[in-house]
Amino acid sequence: MPPTLKIDNMPAIALSRNPVLHDRSALIRRAEMYQEYMKHIPIPAHRGSVIPSTTWLGLGRSVKKLYEQPLHYLTNVLLKQWDQQRVGRDYEHRPLDAIIHPVKAEALIWITEEVHRLTTSSHHLATLWASDPMAVISKACIVRFWQTPTEAIDSRRCMF
Repeated sequence: MPPTLKIDNMPAIALSRNPVLHDRSALIRRAEMYQEYMKHIPIPAHRGSVIPSTTWLGLGRSVKKLYEQPLHYLTNVLLKQWDQQRVGRDYEHRPLDAIIHPVKAEALIWITEEVHRLTTSSHHLATLWASDPMAVISKACIVRFWQTPTEAIDSRRCMF
């Protein structure tokens, strides 16, 4: 029996039998669809909220909730890396907003998001999805998006 993944109310996905997750050309097509979808989500023009946060990932979640839109897979990966880079530093337990002004931190996220939305190669994205065991949840969200594109991607359930 292949391993399965269940996310919230989504039916379980058989990971080893799902062609979207394991067929390279299908994965590239999904990455193309994802990139096209993300490219058409406008970056908020009017920002300026001061969002208190303790971590980059926490700030990312707050930004997604405040602006009601997903962040790119690569932006989420980068936010996680930035949090991991703080481990072992003398200020690792200080809140992020005590290190970097919240407005600057949010602006950095949106600049990064714009770069990822407009310039990421679908081939590169598909390669990352195929090689990243932690991207399983994200791949499941791509499957959900592909199966019901009119519902788009629910950013509260997906890593995006």
